[in-house]
Amino acid sequence: MLIQFLSVLRRLGLLACTLALLAPGAMAKSAEVILVFGDSLSAGYGIAQQQAWPALLEQKLQQQGRPMRVVNASVSGETTAGGLTRFPAALKQHRPRWVILALGANDGLRGLPVSAMQNNLSQMIQAARQAGAKVHLVGMQMPPNYGADYTRQFAAVFPALAKQYQLSLSPFLLAPVIQTPSYFQADQLHPTAAAQPLLLNYVLQNFKP
Repeated sequence: MLIQFLSVLRRLGLLACTLALLAPGAMAKSAEVILVFGDSLSAGYGIAQQQAWPALLEQKLQQQGRPMRVVNASVSGETTAGGLTRFPAALKQHRPRWVILALGANDGLRGLPVSAMQNNLSQMIQAARQAGAKVHLVGMQMPPNYGADYTRQFAAVFPALAKQYQLSLSPFLLAPVIQTPSYFQADQLHPTAAAQPLLLNYVLQNFKP
């Protein structure tokens, strides 16, 4: 029966097209893309890539019958300035339907000007929109030893941008784990593999692709 079916398709000139649609990568290429653009907190620093929350996001969406493709373009150590230089090429390459923008932590740790960080993020949001992508913004906070003024100004950037551009927002990526030291690696900066599902659930509270 299968041979007869393939014979009919061949005569109709549809066999090649059918096999292409059945190829393993066909769905991946046609699936809508979610581009995660962040730093080491999203890149999976110190753990296996498949354990990082962006990889878990793709798994969860597929389990829900939503075959979206998650591209994790996060780079450890990245600042918003570095991200801004990479962003246009990433948009062109992956053509995402959504962008999860999760940069800023390294700007804060280096004590870089808050106004520069806000401007860089603003330019990336505008570039994503011009490319036809929706943006979900993921915020960060600095520890109090950076000074009250700096930490307050830093934390205020993310809700301000979300309000300005009417974006969905996860105010503080580490919120679900920050009070539990065992969820952090030895450096007490990067979440463990066990913490990643909590980070994912936190992002999904407000990110609704």
